[in-house]
Amino acid sequence: MSDSRIRLKVMGLSVGQIKQGAYALILEQTDGPVKIPVVIGESEARAIASRMEHKTTPRPLVYDLFASFAMAYGIANVEVFIHKFEAGIFYSEISFTDGERRIKFDSRTSDAIAIAMRTGAPIYTTREILNECGFILDESNIAHPQEETKDLTIVPPSDDDLPIEELEKLRSAAEEREDYEEAARLTEIINKKNEDYNLWD
Repeated sequence: MSDSRIRLKVMGLSVGQIKQGAYALILEQTDGPVKIPVVIGESEARAIASRMEHKTTPRPLVYDLFASFAMAYGIANVEVFIHKFEAGIFYSEISFTDGERRIKFDSRTSDAIAIAMRTGAPIYTTREILNECGFILDESNIAHPQEETKDLTIVPPSDDDLPIEELEKLRSAAEEREDYEEAARLTEIINKKNEDYNLWD
């Protein structure tokens, strides 16, 4: 791989001081300490968080559907390449191959990464972007994790995003510890999901 291309991995989601309804996706250099923050929307953040937490949604998200569609037709996701940073925006390409052709598409970085997390495709950027946008966490984070790393907390899906089977387990646990208020709240979510299923089936 060229020295100008740097491989990244998804580290977490930030809930720090960003505009309302937005999160920062933290990408980390795989062979170094540098991290890059990418501002993304709430729905994309939840889609990425669900994969990080190995949770499944009651119905497939568009990213799940896209990955399943590509797999069914023998199309492989080759890579995601964050190739440009301009005016505060990261520009990305997502590459696919059917074994004979390799095709690149322009993509929002958040969408490309959400798909890559479902297909196992690698994520790359340039050394120039890493130098311009990257940061390194201060060593004091280790001594004061609650003060220094609070903005790097992974945002898990809410109870509304959990499958009914998981919600039923949580409800049973709440009933066993006699937390009837929590059990009632979970029952309300389960009933709402069942109603939604009936509407769409």
